[in-house]
Amino acid sequence: MRAKDNLKYKRLYSAPKSVEMGVRADQVIALGTHKSKKGYPERLRRVSYFDKERKKRLVFLTNNFDITAKTVADIYKQRWQVELFFKWIKQHLRMKSFYGISENAVKSQIWVSLCIYLLVAITKKRLGIECSLYTLLQIIEVNLFDLTVKSSDSLRTLVRSGSLKL
Repeated sequence: MRAKDNLKYKRLYSAPKSVEMGVRADQVIALGTHKSKKGYPERLRRVSYFDKERKKRLVFLTNNFDITAKTVADIYKQRWQVELFFKWIKQHLRMKSFYGISENAVKSQIWVSLCIYLLVAITKKRLGIECSLYTLLQIIEVNLFDLTVKSSDSLRTLVRSGSLKL
């Protein structure tokens, strides 16, 4: 996680830094205030990194002492891509929450949603449907259990005729 600017801590150890890689400090610390010590009494690793692309100094806290300081910084930089991926999932795959909390449950739900999204995209392309993929997904969602839609009707005919409405 990113460390706040006003973080109070006591430095217990400093590892050699790698300035050419952007690492300004690699330290083992203990949190300094009573409240923060109570919340997390274990020691932490504080990595100070200078991002040359953004010309900004970043400070990260982790409890992982097994990876290099550069890897800690790289993981955080990739975190934003993960955030954007989950934002896309919420917007396009219509997943508001997960049904399970285990790793397998979350992965399964994401894979099923991606498969459905891709099947609808392939269907849209093959049938030459003009509306946006988002609109088509809405049409399918609204009309999925509509009893007036016969299984013999093609999706293209239903969309073009206006039988499927939002």
